[in-house]
Amino acid sequence: MILGFVAVSAPLGDTCLSRGMTRLPLITLAHPATLIAAVFTPWIAVGILLLIGFFASYLTALSWADLTFVLPATAFGNVIVALLSRFWLQEPISLERWAGILLITLGVGFVAQGPSLTERPEAGQERLSPSETHAEELQEEQVR
Repeated sequence: MILGFVAVSAPLGDTCLSRGMTRLPLITLAHPATLIAAVFTPWIAVGILLLIGFFASYLTALSWADLTFVLPATAFGNVIVALLSRFWLQEPISLERWAGILLITLGVGFVAQGPSLTERPEAGQERLSPSETHAEELQEEQVR
């Protein structure tokens, strides 16, 4: 559920920011007051709130899963961004970008099949090799 929210809130937040910024005149860092005023426009404010929700959810996911699981799992947001950009913002998307999105999605599929948390030895314990672990399991079975 958390990863689902992460995957949806970031693309929605980014899309809202884009929609809000394209409706404003060109903003430069030479005029910081216009940038501050932009934060209070409705689309940009909603985008910021969604991205705050994303960040809170992302931190939550990192508290129980490895970064190497969480980050690729959130990459499905690329598909959502592409779909929102194409059909809501009416942005053209090249065949090359669609191919890149497909490759990312396939990679996410590979990562999602692995464990979400790497098992770590407890403090003071050595990490056993797979063969040593298997030998210990066999010894435990013989004892039973």
